[in-house]
Amino acid sequence: MSKTAYQEALDYLYSHIDYSIKRTYRYSAEVFELQRVIDLLDALGNPQARIKAFHIAGTKGKGSVSALIASVLKEAGYKAGLYTSPHLSRLNERIMINGEPITDMGFVELVEAVKPSVEDIPGLTVYEILTAMGFTYFAEQGVEYAAVEVGLGGRLDATNVLEPIISVITSLSYDHMHLLGESLSDIAREKAGIIKPGIPLVLAPQQFEAERVVESVAEAEGAPLIRVGHDWLYSPGTHNFDGQTLHIWSREEQPLMDAFVDSAGGDEWAPPRYQIPLLGHHQVVNAAVAYAAIVEARNSGLDVQEADIQAGFRKACWLGRFQILSRDPLIVVDAAHNRDSALKLRIALDDYFPGQPVTMIFGASADKDIEGMLAELRPRVSRFAVTQADHPRSEDPEVLAGFAHSHGVRVEEFSGVRKALRWAILNSRPGEVILVTGSIFIVGEAIETMNEIDHERV
Repeated sequence: MSKTAYQEALDYLYSHIDYSIKRTYRYSAEVFELQRVIDLLDALGNPQARIKAFHIAGTKGKGSVSALIASVLKEAGYKAGLYTSPHLSRLNERIMINGEPITDMGFVELVEAVKPSVEDIPGLTVYEILTAMGFTYFAEQGVEYAAVEVGLGGRLDATNVLEPIISVITSLSYDHMHLLGESLSDIAREKAGIIKPGIPLVLAPQQFEAERVVESVAEAEGAPLIRVGHDWLYSPGTHNFDGQTLHIWSREEQPLMDAFVDSAGGDEWAPPRYQIPLLGHHQVVNAAVAYAAIVEARNSGLDVQEADIQAGFRKACWLGRFQILSRDPLIVVDAAHNRDSALKLRIALDDYFPGQPVTMIFGASADKDIEGMLAELRPRVSRFAVTQADHPRSEDPEVLAGFAHSHGVRVEEFSGVRKALRWAILNSRPGEVILVTGSIFIVGEAIETMNEIDHERV
């Protein structure tokens, strides 16, 4: 297959409305019309009805939870689908089966398959078409179970046409406020839009304001609520650069856990111990959420054994989230893009690299809380560089430098991620951490740059 065919397929897809590149737009039922997706899927034979889906919403952690669930499904012997957004490097990454993205040829064939139906429905967006493509591909390939990540919000997201076996809401915090609402209650209400009547909901630990809203919606919909941190409990174990361990146990097992702790691990009963390659304490929480969703899905017929969960967690892959790209020099990338995730990133830096100086390469989308992110990260940064990803929503480095200057720091400005990263590597100091963060687009380009540098070294 020629590159031209693949590029033509991309060009066709991107010829439709793409809200992901717009800096401002109105988030409403008039803009995000679920009926368009319903009509498109109906024309395609409703492929989503042939998939047993875990539907995952949230502000942070929904991608990690989705990847963990999909990895467990694969280890259990299922052909496991994973639908996520956005992507790090290539659009194909958004549609995966058993950890492998759709091929270029498969993508071209899929675009051709949906094109006649797309042409009959005016106003479809890139994301709506891509969502329908993902469901179609999963159905055609015989995917029985899939982890489907919500793109934005929940109530009006194109994926919300699903009738899942399990709904999941991960950690909620302030992001996309101009679209989802200025209060945490407003944001929670939009995310809670994925809750379906009678469908179990797994809820990650939340701030009280958000938890109260989600609980009220679940009660109104008659959706059984499984709360991580209450019904399922967890604790971190050991950690190093290769991963970390954690324990998970049920609320009913708490007396056994108490005896285990009192005996310093000498009791006959011990909580299951899991290993994950994902770094940072927030990933311990995400693993517990994924675990609760998997266990609850057993009630719907999912055949997953303890060994499958162990292996699935151990082999899970989710790039760009507190990922160590290089150890000499030490380079870490993290797709933190709101204040809460920046705080979690700072905590992880203190945990894994206590006292080590940090040179930060920062770039962000113009619609993000840049001031909030910098306020959280500034105490851990000794040298500061700003840059811009090759994406229409990326903020200008000069504007970012202005934010940084308000924190009293000297700033280096670079026109691209590659230049910034090569500068940081060339000027790296012993014991220093080079951190690349601010958006998934910055992280994706940093990973590509490191692949180029590694290739040059060979």
